[in-house]
Amino acid sequence: MKILGIIPARYASTRFPGKPLVMIDGKSMIQRVYEQAVKCISLSEVVVATDDERIATEVSNFGGRFVMTSNHHLSGTDRCAEVISGNPGFDAVINIQGDEPYIDPLQIDLVASCFNNKDVQIATLIKPIHTDAELFNNNIPKVVINHRQQAIYFSRQTIPYLRNQDKEQWVSAHQFYKHIGIYGYTCPALLEITKLPPSTLELSESLEQLRWVEHGYTIQTKVTDIETIAIDTPEDLQRIIAGI
Repeated sequence: MKILGIIPARYASTRFPGKPLVMIDGKSMIQRVYEQAVKCISLSEVVVATDDERIATEVSNFGGRFVMTSNHHLSGTDRCAEVISGNPGFDAVINIQGDEPYIDPLQIDLVASCFNNKDVQIATLIKPIHTDAELFNNNIPKVVINHRQQAIYFSRQTIPYLRNQDKEQWVSAHQFYKHIGIYGYTCPALLEITKLPPSTLELSESLEQLRWVEHGYTIQTKVTDIETIAIDTPEDLQRIIAGI
């Protein structure tokens, strides 16, 4: 299977403008993500999808590949769809978050391995929750899976609700999972889901993947124990730099 790794990167982040170009120990964030992605044995190629010439210039400067995309996209998924529509010949796409400079290549390969099953349309990762701090944090999306490890539902709330247990016992009474925001799609599925209208569940939870679930697409998950470190704000960056 021929899989394209795409790193969506835009300059105009609301919480952190210019984020892909911030320097971390001598390298830009986008360079660090790119260098991790090209280590993956499952990816045939890796490209940065951007709408900004400054990011494109930086990618060129460190020897990477980029594709210029529209500045009207509302999500990385839409940006990935534009790239694949102009680059036929791939079977699947891995959407790699551009704000995770230390993403483990094994996680990308784990998502890609889902497509060994020809019936998989969309794939993502989940991680076991072991602490109350994560379990009851509404900024961390949770996911419920079926016996095939397909996602049934995603929510910012804690799901499932354990009716007959005190909340202090939930972590030990049930295996909860949080969602790790890396996606893989077959190319046909990617082009289809970006044409779907926003759904009521998506708008309620502000979680894009619920649009796909609500329209009947299956999302295959695999469990990872690797923690990802995302940089969403300047404060996150300072914590990363302090830990280097």
